[in-house]
Amino acid sequence: MPHWVRTMAGPVNAVIGRFTFTRYLLASICALSGDFALFMALNHMGLPPAVAALGGYSGGLVLHWLISVRFVFEMPQPATHAQRIAFIASALIGMAITMTVVGGLSGLGLSPAMAKLMAVPVSFLSVYAIRKYGIFARA
Repeated sequence: MPHWVRTMAGPVNAVIGRFTFTRYLLASICALSGDFALFMALNHMGLPPAVAALGGYSGGLVLHWLISVRFVFEMPQPATHAQRIAFIASALIGMAITMTVVGGLSGLGLSPAMAKLMAVPVSFLSVYAIRKYGIFARA
């Protein structure tokens, strides 16, 4: 590796590290797109809104993991089994938040799609904090 590349690597990595939230946000937008499309398809098929939210969130979870370990969190080595389990546990927390908000707001008469949109920021910020400061804190 040329010397100038090694010299620039430190500052470049520092700047890239500051964009973790931005990368996470972009990964979340991709995952949410898949999540929401699956949610709407399941809801259209007649599943109750909370169950459709579960299905959509599960599909989005798989997509989010793939993006997170490759592009969001700096991983000096492959993800550990413990990180995979913790990622799923954090997703279960997010899923519970999503299902509770969607089920509750739908029960109050809000459309399922609008209820799902209202659940997004609550779940997003909660899960981001768990992953950034817990699961991938040392990555």
